[in-house]
Amino acid sequence: MQLGMFVRRLEQTLTAAKAEAFRETGLTVPQHLALLVLAASPGNFSAAQLARVCLVTPQTMSTITANLLAKGLIEKHPSDVHAQVLVLKATPAGLELLERAEPGHLAVEARLISTFTPEEQEKFREFLIRALDALTD
Repeated sequence: MQLGMFVRRLEQTLTAAKAEAFRETGLTVPQHLALLVLAASPGNFSAAQLARVCLVTPQTMSTITANLLAKGLIEKHPSDVHAQVLVLKATPAGLELLERAEPGHLAVEARLISTFTPEEQEKFREFLIRALDALTD
């Protein structure tokens, strides 16, 4: 099996494990990521910017944010810098749900790295960064 196939399989398996961990919260993996980014930097992202950070298309982010808005987990308001730009912010309900989802998220991450020694974890991160750098312009 080629390296790219292993990377893809790992990504799919990791996503499935996170989806299972988030099941009781009702969050999808992309919704969790969007909320995580918004919680870390409140009011600083338009939907287009959030799409770039989350590595999805603007159309996909439109669906993600529409679902989060409908659930009352995020809100939109005009940017302080550009009145025509709407920025997104996690609501208190969104932050609370994110907090409830975090133990599952951390448990999946812990399962992933538990098979590696601390030195191997660091090397693995280095290898992933090098691989990303090799394919990024």
